[in-house]
Amino acid sequence: MSNLDRAPVPSVCGGRGFVVAEPVRELLSPRRVQLGESTEVRRLLPNLGRRMIAAWAFVDHYGPDDIADEPGMQVPPHPHMGLQTVSWLHDGEVLHRDSTGSLQTIRPRELGLMTSGRAISHSEESPRSHARFLHGAQLWVALPDAHRHTEPNFEHHPELPTVTAPGLTATVILGDLDGATSPGTAYSPLVGADVSLARGADVRLPLVPDFEYGVLSMSGEVYVDEVRVLPGSMLYLGCGRSELPLRAESDAGVMLLGGEPFEEELIMWWNFVGRTQAEIEQARADWATGSRFGEVKGYDGAPLAAPELPSTPLKPRGRVR
Repeated sequence: MSNLDRAPVPSVCGGRGFVVAEPVRELLSPRRVQLGESTEVRRLLPNLGRRMIAAWAFVDHYGPDDIADEPGMQVPPHPHMGLQTVSWLHDGEVLHRDSTGSLQTIRPRELGLMTSGRAISHSEESPRSHARFLHGAQLWVALPDAHRHTEPNFEHHPELPTVTAPGLTATVILGDLDGATSPGTAYSPLVGADVSLARGADVRLPLVPDFEYGVLSMSGEVYVDEVRVLPGSMLYLGCGRSELPLRAESDAGVMLLGGEPFEEELIMWWNFVGRTQAEIEQARADWATGSRFGEVKGYDGAPLAAPELPSTPLKPRGRVR
C-alpha cells in the first residue's frame, strides 16, 4: 500500500494539542488520487480538516470497481518505515509480497497486517485471475517511538472475532471492541472494526470515552449519530463518547477507527513516518541505493522511484487542523 503521489506534501501530525476533547460531528470529504494503473482511491486521511485519528494516519477507500477486463490493483515494490499497513477488503483479492519473503493472497474480511518497523518494502497486485469487483480500504497506523525501529513483520489473520447485536455484525480488525480482541499486533491503544448493518438497523455501539473516533462509510445509506455519511466519506467524532448511534436506511457497511489520541509529533512524507528531516532524508537515500529496505521477489516490474524531497524544511509539530 503506497502513496504514489509524485509530489507528496509533508503531513505534520501527532500531539494532543488539537484533539477535540468532546463529541463532535465533523464530516471529512475525500481527495481523489490515482493508485497504480487502474485504481482510483478516495483519500480521507491525511485531510485538510484532520491529519490523524488516534494512531490512524492514512486512510484510502477504493471501489467498488469493475475490473473484470482490467488489471486491477498494480502497486510496484515500494518502501515503508515507522508504520503498520492494514489491508481490508469487501470484494476482490490482493496479492501481497514483501521483503521478508511473505507471499499472501488477502481476501474479503481477512486481515493483512504489515509492520514496517525500521524498514520493509512490499508490492500489491490483483491476481491475474481475479474477481470482477475490487472494493476495500487501505490504512496506516503510526508506530510509537518505542516500537518504530522493531523488526519488520507480516501477519495474516483469516479469522477475526465479531461483536453482534440485532441488525449489526462488527468484525474486530485491530485492538478491542466491546470485549472482543483482534489477534493482530497493535502497538498503541486503538480499535479498528468493520461494521455490517442490515436495512432498518438502529443500534448503539459501545465506545471508550477517552478514545477519539472516526467512521468511514464503505457502502449503503447510513446515519452516524444522525449525520448521513455517504460511501467514501468519513465522520470525525472527537472524544467523550460512551456509545455511538448507527442507523441504516439500507444494508450498509462502515469502518470504525479510533483509539487513544497519539501524543507524539510526526513527519509523514511519501511512504515514511519519521520524527526528523534527517530520518526522512536517510530513508529516501537508502531506498534509492537499494539498501536497508530489502528486495521484493517475484513482482513483474521495477520498484517505484522515490519522489524529490520538498524545498521547505520538514519539521514535526503538534496536530494540525
